Amino acid sequence: MKIVVLDGYTLNPGDLSWDELIKLGDVTVFDRSPHDKILERSQGAQVLLTNKTPLSATTLQQLPDLQYIGVLATGYDVLDVNAAASQHIVVANIPYYGTDSVAQFVFALLFELCHQVGLHANSVQQGAWTASPDWCYWKTPLVELSGKTMGIIGSGRIGMQAARIANTLGMKVIALNRRGETDREVPFNGFQWVSKDALFRNSDVISLHCPLTKETEGIINKSHLELMKSNAFLINTARGKLVIESDLAHSLNERTIAGAALDVLSSEPPAPNNPLLHAPNCIITPHIAWATREARGRLLQTAVDNVPSFLEGNPQNIVRIRNNH
Repeated sequence: MKIVVLDGYTLNPGDLSWDELIKLGDVTVFDRSPHDKILERSQGAQVLLTNKTPLSATTLQQLPDLQYIGVLATGYDVLDVNAAASQHIVVANIPYYGTDSVAQFVFALLFELCHQVGLHANSVQQGAWTASPDWCYWKTPLVELSGKTMGIIGSGRIGMQAARIANTLGMKVIALNRRGETDREVPFNGFQWVSKDALFRNSDVISLHCPLTKETEGIINKSHLELMKSNAFLINTARGKLVIESDLAHSLNERTIAGAALDVLSSEPPAPNNPLLHAPNCIITPHIAWATREARGRLLQTAVDNVPSFLEGNPQNIVRIRNNH
């Protein structure tokens, strides 16, 4: 069994082990695969593992030996799943590896917006406290979360874990689900299902946890931003294209919302002219919410376990093609 990992570096930059995968066949792991090397490196492989290396219909048509594609992530838009299905190639992903890590990171971002810990720590290192006439100082408004309202867009595992953490912090939680239902059973006291407009109008913090679909693409746009409170924060650890970046940059520049913290952007790495890179009170991190060693370890183990399950005729975590005829 020839197994090729097209881009293993971000999952395992050296602190994890491929040994369990190597036991399963003739394994080659590439850190990265540039576009002009994808086909060459994939030739003859029965199993391909990819994270962000794209596999187009044209590429798949030239890989007659390919039987299985393992996506080293939850999202699988890097490959043409319909083309894979038409060639009877099984596609599996890793659905539930980073719930706790991503939800934790939501609050790392939110706490930074509330307290600007990095800014204040840097100011101390630069001598501002030593030179201060007072025993304390703060360079930005400091925000307490207890009693405020967290709006959750996307009620999957990560969104609901973020909701539970918010509740523990004394926040009220309002949420929007995929079907827009407001009369569903609530998971805990202090939680309420609301309409889209109500969520944007009433939230002090909005956290995005929905998948990228035709309905959710650009959900953070000029009209919705105009509904938000002037002291509200936006958090995005989901998908960059949920946000119209020029609209968000405008809101931040005009101070119509208080701040944003984003772990994802529409294009990654971002172009130098991305308007959010220099927007005020906009924290941007390089897509690391998923990347704790613990979460990556779970991801790698699931990816490895998926392969023998497929070989034994009992494939796990299969990507189902919707409306495929």
